[in-house]
Amino acid sequence: MRTLPNVPRRDEFDAVVVRTDHSDAESWQAVAAALMEPWGDEQYEPHVHVIDDPAWAEVSVDELRRALAVDEDLCVVFLADQVTMRSEHHPLLAVTLLTREECVDDEDYERLTEFGTEFRTVPAGVHGIHANLSIGNLGFEEFAAWAHDEPEGTFRDC
Repeated sequence: MRTLPNVPRRDEFDAVVVRTDHSDAESWQAVAAALMEPWGDEQYEPHVHVIDDPAWAEVSVDELRRALAVDEDLCVVFLADQVTMRSEHHPLLAVTLLTREECVDDEDYERLTEFGTEFRTVPAGVHGIHANLSIGNLGFEEFAAWAHDEPEGTFRDC
């Protein structure tokens, strides 16, 4: 098991995006630019904490969960992985940091992860997902269900 660097302190309102694929600088620039676009009906300012360190290259979801578990305020993280870089719409992988131990029982965990513990989202969806999860307005399972219902399995936007 490799040791990942500590995540620099982030503002609690920042969505966390981890770049795990460093093979295409042009695609990454497109993803980063899309993440910085104003979002929502009110055109809110984006708040993103990007981890763009080659030490995180090809990190697995399990490694990511272990490394970020120390941030108790973080409930979701977004990966810019190989699929992100190679796909036209640059869908990031949204990963819940929810663990079985945080749930009341197995039934509760199964309900909250009915559609999985990860799904794809276009960059424009990152902000709404993070904001809604942060304030408890919606749950990860709701976004995962919406992504599941899409033909490409990708959440499009709030």
